[in-house]
Amino acid sequence: MRTELVTTLKRKATEIIADVKAERDPVLITQHGRPAAYLVDVETYKDTQRRLAILEGIARGERAIEEGRVLTNREARKRMARWLS
Repeated sequence: MRTELVTTLKRKATEIIADVKAERDPVLITQHGRPAAYLVDVETYKDTQRRLAILEGIARGERAIEEGRVLTNREARKRMARWLS
């Protein structure tokens, strides 16, 4: 992964953004020698958000199972039928 100083980003923003967009490879931006931010292209960001939403849904489902909040197949079908009608 490429790393750039925040001062370099200020001077070469257009070039760095074009590279990120073309290569779809994130750039780590550092400030005072420490990581400050990641610069990613829009599609990578959207894909990451979609994946995160899926993982959060799975985690909610796992918590529901652990807490005993489960339904039989018949009960689930009844609920789904109400939502879909």
